[in-house]
Amino acid sequence: MKKYLFILLLLAFALGTDADDKKSQVGIDEKLGQNIPMNLSLLDEYGKPVKLSELTEGKPFALTLVYYRCPGICSPLLTGFTKVVDLTDLTPGKDYKIITVSFDPTETYLTGSEKKKNYFGQLTKKKLENSNWRFLTADSSTIAQLTDAVGFRYIKQDNEFIHSAVVTLLSPEGKITRYLYGTDFLPMDFKLGIIEASEGKVGTTISKIVSLCYSYDPEGKQYVLNVTRVAGGGMVLLLGVFVVVLIIKKKKN
Repeated sequence: MKKYLFILLLLAFALGTDADDKKSQVGIDEKLGQNIPMNLSLLDEYGKPVKLSELTEGKPFALTLVYYRCPGICSPLLTGFTKVVDLTDLTPGKDYKIITVSFDPTETYLTGSEKKKNYFGQLTKKKLENSNWRFLTADSSTIAQLTDAVGFRYIKQDNEFIHSAVVTLLSPEGKITRYLYGTDFLPMDFKLGIIEASEGKVGTTISKIVSLCYSYDPEGKQYVLNVTRVAGGGMVLLLGVFVVVLIIKKKKN
């Protein structure tokens, strides 16, 4: 019995160490119910300073953190987001706002302006006004405050960044109400998230469970199944069940 418990503890420790390593590098520390600083000053697509509170105009908003020259996951994220905006029967500007911020402090508002033209051109069912989807840039200090408030962890590797793909939904006051992970989104999930955000209700993040099974591959620039983590978790679960069965049998005897 002691031998099985020792193995169980050893595996749990190994998984915990792996989780700690990942936590110190890339991922999302969910901060549901917490507020981001809405008085942060950023630069809009025209190089003018703006505050988040001025852009939302009292409406809930969807926040995407990317970097505009990203060769990997940022483009699929924004493309998938563009599709869900088209497919959802909510109207940007009327029901919610969209804010995209580059977390690369070296990028300028000119790059943000070009990206804005690109994704506006992909929209089919809804032609947004410029004020309803903003592409912003900021200095390193402002970026650090915003990413920390959202719980968005990323690392720089050479001239690129390794980061997660997530859309954060927030109330008009800046309270984080839901995280949507990945690059493809269900219209109903997005609509429900916006409605919850408009009411300041904090939703659950079921897809977080799925994201725990995947890790980002910087070479392939995509998310891949983390076999070690899944297998390790399964072993711990099976050993736990085995130990419980042994204890029950021992009590019966």
